[in-house]
Amino acid sequence: MSIAPPPTRPLSDLKKTGQKALTSYRPFWAKRFGPAPFLPMSREEMTQLGWDSCDIIIVSGDAYVDHPSFGMAVIGRTLEAQGFRVGIIAQPDWHSPDAFRALGKPNLFFGVAAGNMDSMINHYTADRKIRSDDVYTPGGAAGKRPDRATLVYTQRCKEAFKDVPVIIGGIEASLRRIAHYDYWQDKVRRSILVDSKADLLVYGNAERAIIEIAHRLSQKKPIETITDVRGTAFMRRPDDASLDGWFEIDSTEVDAPGRIDALLSPYMTTEEAAADQGTDCSKQQEQAQAAATPGSTGSTGAPATAVPSGMPEIKPIKIIRQTLSKTDGRALVTPRDRTVIRLPSYEQVRSDPVLYAHANRVLHLETNPGNARALVQRHSSSGVDRDVWFNPPPIPLTTVEMDHVFDLPYARSPHPVYADENGSHDHATKIPAWEMIRFSVNIMRGCFGGCTFCSITEHEGRVIQSRSEDSVIREIEDIRDKVKGFTGIISDLGGPTANMWHIGCKSPEIEAACRKPSCVYPGICPNLHTDHGPLIKLYRRARALRGVKKILIGSGLRYDLAIESPEYIQELVTHHVGGYLKIAPEHTEGGPLSKMMKPGIGTYDRFKQLFEQASAAAGKKQFLIPYFIAAHPGTADEDMMNLALWLKRNGFRADQVQTFYPSPMATATAMYHSGKNPLKKVTRDSEPVDIVKGERRRRLHKAFLRYHDPNNWPLLREALKDMGRADLIGNGKNHLIPTFQPSTDGGYESARRKNSTQAGEKVAPNKPRSGRILTQHTGLPPRVTGGAKPSPQGKPSSGGKPALGGKPAAKRGQR
Repeated sequence: MSIAPPPTRPLSDLKKTGQKALTSYRPFWAKRFGPAPFLPMSREEMTQLGWDSCDIIIVSGDAYVDHPSFGMAVIGRTLEAQGFRVGIIAQPDWHSPDAFRALGKPNLFFGVAAGNMDSMINHYTADRKIRSDDVYTPGGAAGKRPDRATLVYTQRCKEAFKDVPVIIGGIEASLRRIAHYDYWQDKVRRSILVDSKADLLVYGNAERAIIEIAHRLSQKKPIETITDVRGTAFMRRPDDASLDGWFEIDSTEVDAPGRIDALLSPYMTTEEAAADQGTDCSKQQEQAQAAATPGSTGSTGAPATAVPSGMPEIKPIKIIRQTLSKTDGRALVTPRDRTVIRLPSYEQVRSDPVLYAHANRVLHLETNPGNARALVQRHSSSGVDRDVWFNPPPIPLTTVEMDHVFDLPYARSPHPVYADENGSHDHATKIPAWEMIRFSVNIMRGCFGGCTFCSITEHEGRVIQSRSEDSVIREIEDIRDKVKGFTGIISDLGGPTANMWHIGCKSPEIEAACRKPSCVYPGICPNLHTDHGPLIKLYRRARALRGVKKILIGSGLRYDLAIESPEYIQELVTHHVGGYLKIAPEHTEGGPLSKMMKPGIGTYDRFKQLFEQASAAAGKKQFLIPYFIAAHPGTADEDMMNLALWLKRNGFRADQVQTFYPSPMATATAMYHSGKNPLKKVTRDSEPVDIVKGERRRRLHKAFLRYHDPNNWPLLREALKDMGRADLIGNGKNHLIPTFQPSTDGGYESARRKNSTQAGEKVAPNKPRSGRILTQHTGLPPRVTGGAKPSPQGKPSSGGKPALGGKPAAKRGQR
């Protein structure tokens, strides 16, 4: 098979955007110290390195693992490569500022992140139950980070050194940068920048922004003046003088009826265009001149600016300190790099779910770095108006820059401070998240799937950023030669998605102009090249390396892309599946799939056919493990019933049940909160979405996924009778559940045994220490709602409201 070389993003493309390459900066003077074996976590380590202070200190809610899959390591090593001395404060005791003084005062700034996961998702299940473990902590121990860790850490940094700037980032800050619905408090919260009182917020992949910020601060520039860096958000006064020359588009209300200027066809002459509008050139010119003359009237005698009776005046564009004359029939267009869109204010979206859905739609339309405009959202407090300004997303890293980031001198192991008495990280102090990716290689970033429940798009973007083949091979060789415990098996060669490496738009110009939320829904875009040849070549080269016995693919497979390349499926199934392959059709019914932006079940059936054919040709007996979501917006009870019937017909019995959780800023979360569909134009009477709320209905949807569990049969019998489908109750092979009921204990054992609930099991509440003040981070008593009986220490009882201060949460893998 002839394989074309993979497309890359050259540095020449970067120059067109006006952005500097990561490696083009003059190194900071401290570059002379060279790279550290591990970024220091103590004064003793700083002394050994010859440092008298840190230039930058990163505070994180995760344990420090010096590996490119951990955010603090990537940002820390990237800044170190620029010559800055970077220290790490990992999982500090947040009850006082003392732990935040451990490395002294940073010369430039504190960088604060909650960790690789949103702290609330890390702490709580989809049913708002407290998790018993934390995979980013040694030994999997829970309780090493606070709820809303970004807020708490920022506060403590300010208390420790009040004159040091604090920059927040990571996935928690990215997903909460705008006024957002918070599932755990069941309300809309302000931007995390406002609540944290941080000086600057960096969202998305932060390398490009944080390097620029660090160099400017090292040049003694005040942080208040850093307002032009892409991928950042900051507070701004409405009367800021630097707004001269900017155009503001008012999008604080849902669209109202009004004139829409038709786009002019480039293939029509002026006369033809006029004739198409039912007029002629002379008449059109008269109307244009009349419209441009103050006080003039049109041919009807009415003022040119007249508005139909009873309709409010519509001002779609507000011009700030700059005028723009409109002298022809063309639509009014402003320069994108000097245009800002005003979103509905926090006060508006807090009280109006429809405006919340509208704001979410506008936000997601402005996520392509090639054409996104700045956004602004007002947050008023005590009569003072302040704006949160969001610069456009960062320009994606080129292949050369991706190689630079991943080729940095990572130790690829946890910091020695976490080792046990034998110096090992494999026993009581093992960090589960590190164990999971210990022998895996990340080959790309981003995802153009656009699944509405997923947070990858909001954080990493839709443009795929790929490493070069040589860089990937170098990392595999490093694992083979340097990582203790390697047995010859690479556990994964992937990323957010297994098979998007070096796949993207055929035309850079089309990619820069595109505003579609997905490249593969409702079908694969004709401008998307789907050649898997370079990926096949990478697989073959990787498994041919000396000392490598097997390369497994553990990342999620985008099977609608895979069926475009039967050769890829053949290669994958023959060499890279360890008996089971996990894929995520998520549902079988069109209603919920359309709200998820996932392909129909027919695409899964086609992939299954190719998978089984390839397995048979390879002489292997291998199986697909499909994943499904319960209680997603747009899912009717009948949809879950049909899914259960499909599962039984195909012989599947789900052990782990994925229940939808509304993660901050996701499109599906906007549906959950507003009952509207932001995938389409949002109006007061636009399409409503069926929302699965309430404990009983969420339990029912989960029960359909586990139709085989006798503990669920009483609930399912009752529901089927209410739905008029009692015909599915019986003891035949075509019935869903039997008529008989065996004796059961009412319990449920999860695949993660720690999260199982045994019948009659009661968990003793965590009692606070004597004299300890209860806060939203240590466990306030629950709100009295009149619904559920209050439960101890702020833990929500079954069916009750979440505790004050945001206890509860969810998990649908923050992918």
